Amino acid sequence: MLDWLTDLGWLTDHKLPVGRWSKMGFDWLNANGGPFFNLISRMMQAVIDAMLNVLDAAPPLLVIAILAALAWILQRNWRVTALVVAGFAFILNQGYWDETMQSLTLIVLACVTCMAIGVPLGIAAAHRPRLYQAMSPVLDLMQTLPTFVYLIPAIVFFGLGMVPGLIATVIFVLPAPIRLTHLGIASTPMALKEAATAFGATPRQRLWKVELPYAFPQIMTGLNQTIMLSLSMVVIAALVGANGLGVPVVRALNTVNTALGFESGFIIVVVAIVLDRMLRVTRK
Repeated sequence: MLDWLTDLGWLTDHKLPVGRWSKMGFDWLNANGGPFFNLISRMMQAVIDAMLNVLDAAPPLLVIAILAALAWILQRNWRVTALVVAGFAFILNQGYWDETMQSLTLIVLACVTCMAIGVPLGIAAAHRPRLYQAMSPVLDLMQTLPTFVYLIPAIVFFGLGMVPGLIATVIFVLPAPIRLTHLGIASTPMALKEAATAFGATPRQRLWKVELPYAFPQIMTGLNQTIMLSLSMVVIAALVGANGLGVPVVRALNTVNTALGFESGFIIVVVAIVLDRMLRVTRK
């Protein structure tokens, strides 16, 4: 009588065709949206090339000086400024300057895209709980789906190169600024919002004068996490032809080159530490 509990043939013989449905969806999008994806790819490639040309044309010492000045403006701390100078000088010394600039291009563009999309969505979700409830499963899927899976549609729609690496990075990283912006806005004390309303502030004024200033540390933490997660994608992006620090890591893996692997991996760590210290914000 209990054979049906141990014999699962009735279940496995009726497999839901999830993979086939996914393939059909991608094939339809690729067949009907080819011109659109080609346009997006050309536009993104033009932006990437323009930024790379600027970084390649600038002398490395000038770039280091600009980054050091930016670190001083953001942190007002000579130790952080010295760390930035020492970190990028070390990268230049090791001969990974071009790869670092390529990875920074990918990181900067991914951060700009994610923050431009994530902050408004986080604000909207904080003001509309039902919207956040609807978004949560999608954000969970974006964060938990293996990153290699993102590369498949990226290659199908955009081919090989920096563009699919950027697309995959944005999809993987986007939930971080959305969630942290939502947290910052939603955690604004009710007393502050009520006081602003009592003084005649409109909803827009309350957002700009009360909620955003209070949530600023969380939003900057979202930016910090966006940078760190984007940096973690450089190796995976290299698998689809994206240039940068992931290329020597993949090359070291393919050739079992321990020296090259640790050398390039340590450069990634240095970049992560420098960027983290530059953009770290704490509530005073």
